[in-house]
Amino acid sequence: MEIIKELLRDIEIPRMIKIRQKFHAPEVENVKEAVHKAIHTAGVIHRVEARDRVAIAVGSRGVANLPELVRETVNAVKSVGGHPFIVPAMGSHGGATAAGQVDVLEQLGVTEDAIGAPILATMEVVEIGRLPNGLPIYMDLHAYKADKIIVINRIKPHTAFRGPVESGLMKMITIGLGKQKGAEAAHAFSFKYMAEHVVEMAKIAIDRTPIIFGLGSLENAYDRPAKIVAIPAEDLIHREPELLIEAKSLMPRIMFDPIDVLVVDELGKDISGDGMDPNITGRYATPYASGGPQVTRIAVLGLTEKTHGNANGIGMADVSTQKVMDQTIWEKGYANALTSTVTQVVKLPMILENEELAVKAAIKTCNAFDLSKVRIVRIKNTLDIQEIWISESMLEEAKSLDSIEIVSDLAPMGFSSSNVGI
Repeated sequence: MEIIKELLRDIEIPRMIKIRQKFHAPEVENVKEAVHKAIHTAGVIHRVEARDRVAIAVGSRGVANLPELVRETVNAVKSVGGHPFIVPAMGSHGGATAAGQVDVLEQLGVTEDAIGAPILATMEVVEIGRLPNGLPIYMDLHAYKADKIIVINRIKPHTAFRGPVESGLMKMITIGLGKQKGAEAAHAFSFKYMAEHVVEMAKIAIDRTPIIFGLGSLENAYDRPAKIVAIPAEDLIHREPELLIEAKSLMPRIMFDPIDVLVVDELGKDISGDGMDPNITGRYATPYASGGPQVTRIAVLGLTEKTHGNANGIGMADVSTQKVMDQTIWEKGYANALTSTVTQVVKLPMILENEELAVKAAIKTCNAFDLSKVRIVRIKNTLDIQEIWISESMLEEAKSLDSIEIVSDLAPMGFSSSNVGI
């Protein structure tokens, strides 16, 4: 490591300043009321009959107010005499084990005590049909045996493909409820055909299983609920594309482009399926999606606690730290990569001894014409980009933007106490 330290010794890290990005952000004031209003307006709860066993499918993402969305859906089912239970609908997440998927739900606050319904987890599935190209379509065993099925998910852009339907209710039906086998089947022909397969698989699942409606949320740029809608199963194929367009209009973004170095403090599956959302970083693992800023180098400094060692997405970083390597449980990310068939996300970036060296390596290799004016943006994670740090050379640009507020003085870039120094 001494030769690496010597190569990076003269690289200077510029002073940084904290700014606040201001986004247009409509927000649901009362989530509980919004859930019941959405279900009542759609007229779907009376599809549940007394004593029906109702499977409520819940995924692995950090959806805003998820426990409340689930609890109030449970209460709505109980109000008409149904018997609700929760089914983890997260494909291969949670290490592709039933216990792991229950643990993921618990980490998200979805526990039996919190939502008032039991959680029934299994990785067993039933094949319910096949596409013309032979791809099988699977359904979680507990959901398949239920009298009715309700799906809950956030509607948002996907991180690896583009289409009229991306990440949302229909993807939850085909991949989430399909468990590991369903996720594997949906990804078998790569993300090139994912937009087509998600819709076609969902059509068959809706036709052959007792799915009655989906509860969808759209989130604003501050990761708060902006809209909550209930959609009858037969309307999902027509309604979800409209909601995806609206969701894209609400997305946050980094208001600077291009960026020489993007420093990401933490990566995790609780932040994004890809560890850090490519829609924010501009760095995608497949050629079937695009958007976001032009970023030359990405440095990832740590993992979130809730990712539990799953460093899926670390392959999209250029440099990282030994701390990240020490925290990583590789088989967790490998399970995701093997299921999605996208291996780029689990490749190794350049690994440096500490955070300071990692940032210096990113600066040295960013190919900026003048490293004394390097454009650096530092974020906590891709879910938290309201307050971010920018380098001194970007200050005048920030002052010229009405959507930017300067909230600190210039200061040296800080690092974790155990990861500082050369």
